Amino acid sequence: MLFHSSLRKELSRSFGATLVVLVTIVMTMMLIRTLGLASKGSVNPSEVFLVMAYTVLGYMPTILSLSLFIAIGGTLSRMYRDSEMVIWFSSGRGLSDFVEPLFRFAWPVLLLIAAMALIGWPWANSQTMGMRQQYEQRGDLERVSPGEFRESAGRLRVFFIDKDSADSATATNVFIWSVERNLQITTSARSGRIENVGNSRYLMLSNGQRLERPLLPNGALKISEFETYGTRAGGSSAGSSDATPPRARTTLSLLGDFNTSAARGELAWRLGMLLAAINFVLLALAVSSVNPRVGRSGNLLFALFAFVIYYNLLNLGQSWISSGRYGMGGFMLLLHGGVALFAVSWLTLRNNNWTRRKNRGTGAAPPPPSTTRLEPTP
Repeated sequence: MLFHSSLRKELSRSFGATLVVLVTIVMTMMLIRTLGLASKGSVNPSEVFLVMAYTVLGYMPTILSLSLFIAIGGTLSRMYRDSEMVIWFSSGRGLSDFVEPLFRFAWPVLLLIAAMALIGWPWANSQTMGMRQQYEQRGDLERVSPGEFRESAGRLRVFFIDKDSADSATATNVFIWSVERNLQITTSARSGRIENVGNSRYLMLSNGQRLERPLLPNGALKISEFETYGTRAGGSSAGSSDATPPRARTTLSLLGDFNTSAARGELAWRLGMLLAAINFVLLALAVSSVNPRVGRSGNLLFALFAFVIYYNLLNLGQSWISSGRYGMGGFMLLLHGGVALFAVSWLTLRNNNWTRRKNRGTGAAPPPPSTTRLEPTP
């Protein structure tokens, strides 16, 4: 059918262009953010682009929802502005007739949003957190660059090395400044190496000097020299046993732990992304009406604020459910059900208005006034 095919074709072009622009913007922002984390030592500099890719993949449900919302709203607004909607309305179409082609176009995107929210989001978060934890579990000598002062993993020490060996476990000209037991301790050594002792890693220093200065005034200064000295290097040879946060857990594990508030809050957010995308299709159809003589900036601003408010309420609801302040079912019914009811009511009202206009426009025209011909008198 011409009506369905022409609408889906234009929506496809608009959705593709919008998706490319939004992904480019998000990738640029994530690149700047990841470079900042790498400069602080939280991310491995060699894995910047990999971390950025996982982060963008995690944000794909939001990007897809916004792209779908902008594509539908922009396409229909353009049709209003160019009087194409007037043609469809005059041919007997109403706003209710646009719901079917819009959802026939949007259902693959909705399936992708559901897959990314339920599967892609936790997988991307787990990969990112795994790389960051692995980078944080390095030894202090492994995290220090030659010729640079760098804090240790626990931010309790400052290291400086002059590493000229290809082996990452050894270094030369080691300098360590730390605060321990109310003492400022400065240690220097000609060389050092990393050794694993149990589940801990130690830095074994050779041929050095140790200076201890009390933090309190008028304390005694202690200087000692050593041939071999060992100090904890801050890394652990064993894996971290910290609990996995809900955003990095699979959906099946959250369902198995449904009794906890944190699991319910995360499930409400993931399911809410799909429900919000469905509501965005209806909202885009409702807010796309444009008066060609007035302009469409007002509708676009309203659509933008509607998306921002809806998305923020979704995130706020996750925190409320996780803290036990609200129940999962009640909040989802109130938020998503309320938005769906509002959008359907708005569409119904506008569709009825167009129907009355169409009926008035197709009514029978009044008969022309009768005229009397006057014949000339002889």
